[in-house]
Amino acid sequence: MDYNFFKELLTARREKLINSLLEKDKALREWNSFSDDSDLVAAHEHGNNIISIMEVQKKEIQEIEYVLNKIKSKTYGICEMCDDEIDIQRLNVKPHARFCINCREFFEKTQNIENKYKNLKASKKET
Repeated sequence: MDYNFFKELLTARREKLINSLLEKDKALREWNSFSDDSDLVAAHEHGNNIISIMEVQKKEIQEIEYVLNKIKSKTYGICEMCDDEIDIQRLNVKPHARFCINCREFFEKTQNIENKYKNLKASKKET
């Protein structure tokens, strides 16, 4: 496996995300200077959307940094659930993938079942 290719790809993506976060942070700071109430409400709503996007970007940066450490330790491209190699096509699409496609699908199904159970349990408590 060409570790350098993925290292460069991930590093470039991380830098792009960091720059995006800095731009969004700057925009949020500028929006705090509105004096008109209607502008303030619109800025607040838009600001909440920006903050949500920033949280997703921060999480992706953390995932990328985690995977960059896996590249250093030469464990990159190995599924964390089954220890099989992650298909190169999957890594090309999502270079910070930590699971092979089979384990990822299993994980998502498990999460869906857990969420349905929690929702069912919560709805029973409300009644």
